[in-house]
Amino acid sequence: MEMITFVIPCYRSEKTIEKVVCEIINTVSERPSYDYEIILINDCSPDHVYRVIKNLAFGNKRIKAISLAKNKGKQAAVLAGYAVAKGQYIVNLDDDYQSPVYELWKLLDPVKADLCDYATASYYKKQQSAFKNLGSKINLCMLEMLLGKPKGLRFENFSVMKKFVRDEIINYKNPYPYLEGLVLGVTERIMTVPMEQRPRGDDNGSGFTFQKSFSLFLNGLTAFSVKPLRIASVVGVLFAIAGFAWGIYAVVNKLINPAVPAGYSSLAAILMFSNGLIMLMLGMIGEYIGRIYICMNDAPQYVVRETINLEAK
Repeated sequence: MEMITFVIPCYRSEKTIEKVVCEIINTVSERPSYDYEIILINDCSPDHVYRVIKNLAFGNKRIKAISLAKNKGKQAAVLAGYAVAKGQYIVNLDDDYQSPVYELWKLLDPVKADLCDYATASYYKKQQSAFKNLGSKINLCMLEMLLGKPKGLRFENFSVMKKFVRDEIINYKNPYPYLEGLVLGVTERIMTVPMEQRPRGDDNGSGFTFQKSFSLFLNGLTAFSVKPLRIASVVGVLFAIAGFAWGIYAVVNKLINPAVPAGYSSLAAILMFSNGLIMLMLGMIGEYIGRIYICMNDAPQYVVRETINLEAK
């Protein structure tokens, strides 16, 4: 009997997590040839979600609970679940009831048939704010430019992968995980499956704040590519050439027309712009160096406070 592992990071989902778990159990029961385990990760949720998770785990040994000691981001919480997953197929979904679990077989069947190694939902319409849609588009463009992601491919919050993909992903031990980059580094056999996304199952807003979104964007920008540094070098060369050309033009123009006044305003504007650009490039280099320093110190991806129904390592 093959096993499916469901990995669900939980944050501000006290009212929805039980509905998600019930839907998973009902969906898997449609095919008795599959067994299942559900790994619920409490990512330091400010509500009473861990109390709900513990009640679910105590009532069903197939439900495993992990409580993290500190919120280090959704990506780290997912990796905590991947690390203990035992299934031949690993399903990743959110805790807010938006993922249509009843569509599971549309994702699992092509993976099982070896048509792909990783299948992700492709929602006709995203049930999120215009601000988050804009952020998703920016992230999409970044992945295409920096990580070589196939054009049009979009990773969503509901996916299925083979075990070997999971095995390679958890080999990444650095404290700045970026799951989409990790998946793209493992396999090119990725499929998207169109489906409808549901509205949230509660009245909570997304816990993915601007700060968390920007942090995730920064991870993707610097974790798996040095292209930003190369772009900085090219921009620096272009500005140096432009400055040299501008200097020659100013000298020649002054020789031809001595009445031309010295331009203080234009000079000040050029200095402010160029200095700002230099600071931006230095900040980018500093970001890389800072991450190298933290990685050398072996900072943990996540810290587990407590587990339920998991074998002690």
